[in-house]
Amino acid sequence: MPEALKLEGIRAGYGATVILEDIGFTLAERGSLAVLGRNGVGKTTLLATIMGLTTLQAGTIAWQGQSLEKMPVHRRSRQGIGYVPQTRDIFASLTVEENLAVAARPGRWSIERVYDLFPRLSERRTNMGNQISGGEQQMLAIGRALMGDPALLLLDEPLEGLAPIIVDALLRAIKRLAHEEALSVILVEQSAKLALEVTERALVLSRGRIVFEGNSSALLSDPDRLGSLVLAG
Repeated sequence: MPEALKLEGIRAGYGATVILEDIGFTLAERGSLAVLGRNGVGKTTLLATIMGLTTLQAGTIAWQGQSLEKMPVHRRSRQGIGYVPQTRDIFASLTVEENLAVAARPGRWSIERVYDLFPRLSERRTNMGNQISGGEQQMLAIGRALMGDPALLLLDEPLEGLAPIIVDALLRAIKRLAHEEALSVILVEQSAKLALEVTERALVLSRGRIVFEGNSSALLSDPDRLGSLVLAG
């Protein structure tokens, strides 16, 4: 597969504070990548940097051959990058269906396709954003990102704090997006095993640097190495 996303020599953070150092990797079209590591090592900052929400001090980011370094957030979204932050950021005062409708752009994704991916949202379509469970809010946040017709979906810890039955449903959806819907997906997740089960590639961050990059299956089959990498400082 040709590469869709390429980062080289990234040094980024917030203001004068540097979080990421010398970050570089590529993601293929329709590729899926798990980003792993302890809390505070820069996983969220990496997604935010791709989206244009941090201070980029050095390095280059290319998406489908276009340079992103000076591109504002709204233009990155229009170029096909969808972002689902930890905070979800749905509209509490709108119904589920209105939340989806306001994010709609021309493309492959319709409200009915989102309902097909997340049937629970169809059942809650007339509920307000603050009347659905945390898991349903997460489904809605992903669905709203899909309504923007992305080619790359950035997911920041979508499974955090959710019941096992909801986690299973979200994992099935993420796997479908990565393997059937022709999306590139970057998944930041605290549960390394779950993330590796639904992605093709993985990288592990430690203190803002990449300490491992390789096949998810190889890391999943070597729990001792996985544990030592993820628990590294």
